[in-house]
Amino acid sequence: MLNETACPSVSFDFTGKFLLPVYILVFIIGLVANGWGLKSLLHNWNKLGNVNVFVLNLGLTDVLYLLTLPFLMVYYSMKNKWIFGEAFCKITRFCFNVNLYGSIGFLTCISVYRYLAIVHPMRAMGRITLTHSVMISVIVWLLVSVQSLPDMFFTKTYGNNTEKCYDTTDNDYVEDYLKYTLGWTLTGFCISLLITLGCYGHVIVVLCSTNTIDKVLKQRSLKLMFILILLFSVCYIPYHVFRNLNLWSRVLTKQGICYKWYNRVYIARQISRVLVCLNSALNPLVYLHARENICAQLRRLIQQARQAVISTVQALVQNYKGFFSQAGWPLYTS
Repeated sequence: MLNETACPSVSFDFTGKFLLPVYILVFIIGLVANGWGLKSLLHNWNKLGNVNVFVLNLGLTDVLYLLTLPFLMVYYSMKNKWIFGEAFCKITRFCFNVNLYGSIGFLTCISVYRYLAIVHPMRAMGRITLTHSVMISVIVWLLVSVQSLPDMFFTKTYGNNTEKCYDTTDNDYVEDYLKYTLGWTLTGFCISLLITLGCYGHVIVVLCSTNTIDKVLKQRSLKLMFILILLFSVCYIPYHVFRNLNLWSRVLTKQGICYKWYNRVYIARQISRVLVCLNSALNPLVYLHARENICAQLRRLIQQARQAVISTVQALVQNYKGFFSQAGWPLYTS
């Protein structure tokens, strides 16, 4: 513990240098991947299953967030100078939160549906309709919006300086924001995490102890479980842990209590923001295992591209041989 009345300041230069290239990369990859995934789902709308309603909404939450990234790119490229006004700053942060907790909500719905399809197939078959999935999706959107709405009432600027756009709030309100975000973490993330772990824990036991389940279905379910657990572990857990730790360190700093780990927590917090941002680029992996024909389409596209490249190379070689033969030049082969 430091015996200083004022805590040493944290270097904020790290944020812009670290987040800007990541946002650019996530924007490009996420837009292409989600655009391809949504196009594939809409193209097969008549074949849309119950789970894929949630996959469609998952893609919509990602696109909503990705469209706000160009404004954050400008913000960090101008060294944390926000030029779009406080109202739009709050809208941008609101879209991020809706994407984050919407993704968690729809991934949880996918987990529950997979659990019912594998563990209780006879009970779930015919009872869960497309209408049920749509209604549940509407409820998820409403819950996520209600949870994220209070965040817009916290100030996102520093005093009268509207050129800042905090993702949390100013130090004057940090104590209240910490209480809010702890409740937000519990209701928006921890409950979903426990439901997902409970569902997939039971599914793994059933898949490993039953030989009557189709091997293809078993492999696809295990892959989807691995992807969802990976998304929760890599993208969401560090973000919530270090967001609350960073807010707590700011509360302690305001009280004049200083620890050496504040700076490390701040850096870890920024890294966790990158990891949670990656969920918009990684979520399309769910598309690959939520539908059977998407994998086949992807393999077909890769095969067609490979055949096109081979045909082009062969044509170039033939043209090369024809050109030099007409010119009377000898061709050497080895």
